[in-house]
Amino acid sequence: MTAAPVTAGLRAVGREARRLRITPRFRGRELTLLVIVAIALIVGDLSLGATRLLKEAQLAGDQPPPDLAVLAAPAILVIYLIGLFAVHGALVLAGRRTDQILLPTVGLLGGIGLLLMIRLPQDLAGRLGGLAQTQLLWLVIGLTIVVLLAIAVRNDVWLRRYKYTWAAVGVGLLLLTFVFGRDINGARLSLTIGPFSGQPSELLKVILVVFLAGYLSENRPLLQEESTRLGPFRLPPLPYLAPMVAMWAIALGIVIVQRDLGAALLFFAVFLLLLYVSTARFSFVVLGLAAFVVGAGLLYFVFDHVRTRIDIWVDPFADPTGAGFQVVQALHAFARGGLIGTGLGAGLPSIAGRPPIPALHTDFPFAALGEELGLVGILAVLGLYLVLVERGLRIASAAQDEFRAILAAGLSLVIGVQAFIIAAGNLKLIPLTGITLPFVSYGGSSLLANSVIVGMLIALSERTREPLPPPRRPGRIRRLLDRGAA
Repeated sequence: MTAAPVTAGLRAVGREARRLRITPRFRGRELTLLVIVAIALIVGDLSLGATRLLKEAQLAGDQPPPDLAVLAAPAILVIYLIGLFAVHGALVLAGRRTDQILLPTVGLLGGIGLLLMIRLPQDLAGRLGGLAQTQLLWLVIGLTIVVLLAIAVRNDVWLRRYKYTWAAVGVGLLLLTFVFGRDINGARLSLTIGPFSGQPSELLKVILVVFLAGYLSENRPLLQEESTRLGPFRLPPLPYLAPMVAMWAIALGIVIVQRDLGAALLFFAVFLLLLYVSTARFSFVVLGLAAFVVGAGLLYFVFDHVRTRIDIWVDPFADPTGAGFQVVQALHAFARGGLIGTGLGAGLPSIAGRPPIPALHTDFPFAALGEELGLVGILAVLGLYLVLVERGLRIASAAQDEFRAILAAGLSLVIGVQAFIIAAGNLKLIPLTGITLPFVSYGGSSLLANSVIVGMLIALSERTREPLPPPRRPGRIRRLLDRGAA
């Protein structure tokens, strides 16, 4: 008697799946890569546990146990791996022919970040008993977002038709942050609404890409025209270029006022790259870089925090125990790591019981990985980000229309540019901006926003997509130009 309702429910689910043409599809490549990822993370955890036992034995003056390899992975890592394979199972049941490389790549990056959080002092941050537990919660929520978007998003009409609405929402969130937000290290970044708090600039990077993809795909032919001359450069008609530049300038201006220089640099780079990808006009790159140099010079003389960041970048050893302390310690960490590193858990000598870099879990995880994994390890981590960018660009090249192509390219470039900015800042190649390392740094806002990006990329990689929406009616400016030409 009790089995009848369950059987009826399963039959109903089966009928609905047949109606939607949902057929489970085996994802062998993804499963193989996930197994490799699980093995790598378990080996990393065993290494971390063995190092901990050695340190405890040395402090106690005892001999280390004879068999350090027989260690069980902690519950935190086991839960994370279960989550990864659960996402894989959901994608198999959904039956969509989507990319099978993105999930294992993101899973390995998230696992590396989780091992780092397990290794660090748990009282650095976190509300659920420590740093690692809170990071695990955000990772599980991020994986849930990835699988929901990858399965549910089958049409992009809701993105392309309301690009200006999305842009207005993003700018509105930043304005709310500027008025009602709270300061973090001198920058007004966080907005609290009820029990929830986060950084709207993380969400804005996704919204900006959606807006740029919609506008560039709709006006690409006109943006490629040369009707306005500026010295040796030829620009497209200003009525079509001005709205896009104005929207970008508003968002950029707000984050500059909020002193969020990392987001400002990210927005500028993504804007310039997408403009070049969609128009193939190298003159835009030259003008953009010239505007960047001029703007950076003005900001250096106008804003004290910009001047401080650049001065630290030029010579952090001028004040090694003050303003340049974190950069100097990061350089020392890379030097201690050398080629192959000190080993997981064997680096990061503490100063008075604390890590030498106060923002190690947010702004300097790349330095921590450089010390414990060495040059080989950080090159492997950078290689994972290159894989994400390559898969995104591959999805863009196979897209059925310009909007999806520009959207996929922009989403993948957001992750690539963000990783480059934080890695270059830790290595003192560019001024430190305080931006997070995707899927590795501690923080909910960054993890959730990057999970949205990966989920959208997986959804866009679908080989058998629904028919494209019908073309929109020409806008007012287009009709006016056509009328004038007639």
